[in-house]
Amino acid sequence: MGGETDLRRLLGEMKPILGEGEYVYCAVDGGVAPWLALDPIGTFREAEGLTLILERSSADAAGLSYGPVLRLITLSVHSALEAVGLTASVSAALTRANISANVVAAYYHDHIFVPAADAERALEVLRALSRGDNGGVNCPLP
Repeated sequence: MGGETDLRRLLGEMKPILGEGEYVYCAVDGGVAPWLALDPIGTFREAEGLTLILERSSADAAGLSYGPVLRLITLSVHSALEAVGLTASVSAALTRANISANVVAAYYHDHIFVPAADAERALEVLRALSRGDNGGVNCPLP
């Protein structure tokens, strides 16, 4: 079954869920195979190297350096990869609340990594966006 493409339905049904763990982005050299034992939840190859998205504890155990500690919010609506505007709407709402967001789209859902210190506030902003009240931020709905 294909995902939803209607932006109003996506926003209304997105039901953001804050995960329990803490995550980090790490940059490593080489291919992904040597790093699979760390069980990354995401990888991306760039010209400069391989990015791993890992649980913080896995990065610490492997002695990897990383930047900010993040929490993961999953938008539980099944969004189509060709849907237009969901990422922009979510990013705009979080921007208006001065919360950084790193969005990863997967086959079924969109996932937003936010700074750990802002996670609860980000969740409330996204819940408010889903309700259509903009979460007290000046972010017009489409």
